[in-house]
Amino acid sequence: MTRDDVLKKLGQVKAAVGRDEHGRGDHELNPGMSRGNRLTAAAVLVPLVEHRSELAVLLTQRTDHLLDHAGQISFPGGRIDDVDADAIAAALRETEEEVGIPADRVDVIGRLDDYETRTGFLVTPVVGVIEPPYPVVPDPFEVADVFEVPLPFIMDPENHQRHRRVYQGVERYFYVLPFEGRYIWGATAGMLVNLYEVLSA
Repeated sequence: MTRDDVLKKLGQVKAAVGRDEHGRGDHELNPGMSRGNRLTAAAVLVPLVEHRSELAVLLTQRTDHLLDHAGQISFPGGRIDDVDADAIAAALRETEEEVGIPADRVDVIGRLDDYETRTGFLVTPVVGVIEPPYPVVPDPFEVADVFEVPLPFIMDPENHQRHRRVYQGVERYFYVLPFEGRYIWGATAGMLVNLYEVLSA
């Protein structure tokens, strides 16, 4: 699958996949989950690295000492601040702050469905293409590692596992994509499943 294939798919299904009255989010696998009325706007970059042989998705692993989502695997991103013109600007700013990839090295080609998290965020996933070699200067406070997952791995539905866990006495279900000893789960895994749905539609 090439950059042009992804661009075509994003254009074809931007109003067709996952855009129902219930929206995308953690509640999809947990229909009875309570949802907050006030959500904090956030944005992440879904960085597709354009290697000669195949595309890959760039991800980060958060440091273990953070108060929120310590040690978890995520896309670069965060809250949309007043200084940001829109979700794209926020995603690009956060990417440069977290992993050191300048905004001018990212070719934004579209977006996935907004994703509502159990923790009260409404996340806009912005899809962008990066050509290697690209600079990586992780913020040592937030980012423990930066790595790539080949897109063919994400495009194999056999890798989309559904796990469950009891949280505060309530059983919760979530997606997991186990990759080379790493545990990609939660909202990040949910957005990767959305990427698969878009590109396979």
